[in-house]
Amino acid sequence: MEILTLKIRISMLWIFMAVLMSASMIIYLWGPGVLEEIMAGEMEGMKISTGFSLFMALFWLIPLVMAFLSVTLRGLANYRTNLTLGTIFLVFYIFHLMGHVIQRNLPIDHLVMCVLTIVLPALVIYYARQLPKQEA
Repeated sequence: MEILTLKIRISMLWIFMAVLMSASMIIYLWGPGVLEEIMAGEMEGMKISTGFSLFMALFWLIPLVMAFLSVTLRGLANYRTNLTLGTIFLVFYIFHLMGHVIQRNLPIDHLVMCVLTIVLPALVIYYARQLPKQEA
């Protein structure tokens, strides 16, 4: 597969991940009592703080930055960056899904989003492994 095609596929997966985070947040906000919980300063049992807000923002910012870097980085840097961040996102989202399963708190809409957040970084890893480690 041509290198540019691989880079564009990976970039589109990262963009899709950022869009998916937006959709997930909107669907989450539609849940009963969620807005009241947020107004009280909590989200899923965690206190909303500046650090928490920054942590949540990273789930939009990292995929968007990676969409750009996936097209612009060359060779080994592109390979390693996509592989590393794809793996970090994959592991995080697997634990996220497991947490909801353990709590028995997984409505169908959230299940669909959780599955997609696992599939997307898995595809990033799959395509990143096909990238050449050195470009001509």
